[in-house]
Amino acid sequence: MIETAPDQPAASSSWSIQCRVLGALLIREMLTRYGRHNLGFLWLFVEPMMFTLGVTALWTATKSVHGSDLPIVAFALTGYSSVLLWRNMPGRCIGALWANLALMYHRNIKVLDVYLARVLLEFGGATISFATLSVLFITLGLLKPPEDMLQVVGGWLSIAWFGTALAIWIGALSHENELVDKLWHPFSYLLFPLSGAGFMVDALPHQAQEIVLYIPIVHGVEFVREGYFGSRARAHYDLGYLLSFCLVLSLFALMQVRKVARNVVPE
Repeated sequence: MIETAPDQPAASSSWSIQCRVLGALLIREMLTRYGRHNLGFLWLFVEPMMFTLGVTALWTATKSVHGSDLPIVAFALTGYSSVLLWRNMPGRCIGALWANLALMYHRNIKVLDVYLARVLLEFGGATISFATLSVLFITLGLLKPPEDMLQVVGGWLSIAWFGTALAIWIGALSHENELVDKLWHPFSYLLFPLSGAGFMVDALPHQAQEIVLYIPIVHGVEFVREGYFGSRARAHYDLGYLLSFCLVLSLFALMQVRKVARNVVPE
C-alpha cells in the first residue's frame, strides 16, 4: 500500500518559499532604488515624509480653505498621505516586469511576485511616513490623537487594497501596451484633486457630492478622517461600495497578470 504525504507540509513549504521570494525581491528593490550610500533604504519613508511635510507647510502658509473647521495640519496629513499611498503604487508597477525579465528564469519567481514586491515597498514607505508624522505632530501639539485608531487602520488598509489592485492591473497592462504609461501620469494628476485629499464631501454642494462619491478612493479618505476626527468630521462614505470595487478590480488585475504570465519571455 502506497502512503501519500499529507498536504500540510507541502502547503507550509510553499508558503515559506513564497515569503523568501518576496523577501529577496524586496531587498533587491531597495538596493536597486536607494543603493547603499547616504541614507540608503531610509529614503523609503523619508521621501514621502518630505513630500507630506512640504504640502502641509504650503497649505498652512497659504491658509488653504478645505470646507471644514478641522486643523489644516491634520487635514493635510490625512489627505496627502492617502494620496501617496494609492498613487505611487501604480507608478512603480508600470514597466516593472520589463526591468525584471531576467528573474523569470527562476522557477519560484512569478510575474505577480514582481508586482507584489513593489507594492509592499510603497505600502511600507507610505505607512511609516504617515505613522511617524502623526506621532511627531501629536508630540508637538499640532494634532490630537485619533479618536478611533481601529477605524483609521481599517480605512488605511482599504486605501492600500485599492492602490494594490490598481497598481497590479495597470502594471500588467503596461507590459502589453506602453501607451498605459503615457496615460496614467496625466490621469493620476487629474484624479488627485477629486480623490478627497483636499476637501470634505460634506462641504460640497449636494449635486457635487453625488458625483464625487462615484470615485471609490473618496470613501476610503472619508473613512480615515472620520476615524481621526470622530464627531468633528461629518463623513460621507459607503464601505460596501469601496470594498466591492476593490474586489472587482482585484479580479481584473489577477486575470491580466495571468494573461501576461502566459506570454512572458525571460531575457
